Amino acid sequence: MIIRVKDSIKLIGITIVMFCAVFVCNLFFNYNMDIARIKDQIESPMAQLLYEAQCMMSKVTSGVSSACLLLTSVILLFFYIGQYINVHNKEFGILKALGYSRMKIAGNFSVFGLSVFLGAVLGYAASFLLMPEFYKTMNQDNILPDPIVQVNGILFLPLVIVPTIVFGGLSIAYAYKKLKSPALELLREQGNTKERKHKKSKNVSEKSFLQLLKRNNLRGHKALIFFIAFGAFCYASMIQMSASMKELSSAMVGIMIFGIGVVLALTAMILATTTVVNANAKSISIMKVYGYSFKECTAAVLNGYRPVAYIGFLVGTVYQYALMKIMINIFAGTGEIEIAEVAFKWDMFWITLLTFLFAYEIMMQLFSRHIRKIPVKQVMLE
Repeated sequence: MIIRVKDSIKLIGITIVMFCAVFVCNLFFNYNMDIARIKDQIESPMAQLLYEAQCMMSKVTSGVSSACLLLTSVILLFFYIGQYINVHNKEFGILKALGYSRMKIAGNFSVFGLSVFLGAVLGYAASFLLMPEFYKTMNQDNILPDPIVQVNGILFLPLVIVPTIVFGGLSIAYAYKKLKSPALELLREQGNTKERKHKKSKNVSEKSFLQLLKRNNLRGHKALIFFIAFGAFCYASMIQMSASMKELSSAMVGIMIFGIGVVLALTAMILATTTVVNANAKSISIMKVYGYSFKECTAAVLNGYRPVAYIGFLVGTVYQYALMKIMINIFAGTGEIEIAEVAFKWDMFWITLLTFLFAYEIMMQLFSRHIRKIPVKQVMLE
């Protein structure tokens, strides 16, 4: 078996995303189940309205967060499997040539579900560490009777066991699809490549070559476009949303959202940028041989993703504002928050944008240094 348990450890991105998803979901779902036990003790209409609003807010927050993060986990999983198969084409070709069936080989990819299990278990356990303080902040005005923190074990099944089984099955199914190429093509490392016809230009200038390389980077790494856009999306939406949480819920929830946003953004951006640089190591080495400068190499490999990051940031800004409107409308009937306070926070938008631009450019500079260190001999050894 060429796929080992330690190979699943490399899927750290999925582990981090699943940790965040299960952490948030268990926090709110467990709270919902615990306050449901004190429903009979609620007497005043004000408390009843607050109870219903908090239940609805928990469902909306958990539903939107889990859907977004699970979709990201699926895309990450498919990306990792595709990368793994591309790197080990020859090994898989040898196995198929020896008579191993496609299903038998694909079955080994079930170990990739361990990264999901690890992230889910850690997120599930970590949520209980924050839960006592979370319960206090959710009822900081003492309008509701204080619920008792209980471990609702029934949530372990849908939040940990089911995702692990589902992702293990998805790993097998996607690997089976990717391994459909004949053994000979895999041995020649042609299993997952598609021939593309490009129109030849009579006069190919140096500028057009760099533009072609930049465009091919975008076309050849569609999954990475998503990750960079998603990283910017998470940063824009969660950082701006965290500033409004003190009014809508509590400062602690705002800090939690802020932390998750930063972690997800860094994970997605680092994964994407690292993969882009590594995938273009050969091209960069060839460019150095032909005398292209460090600045030209960096521009051809990394600059094409800059507009993608900006678009992701704008989409995240619109998303967080729309979500805040929905959540405030839920709370409107409780008298806790006035509808007039839903105004777009331009000051927070500019702060978030400036910090994002600063962080993004710093990250690009760090990876640019990595490009500078790629040796010319790397291509000579091919």
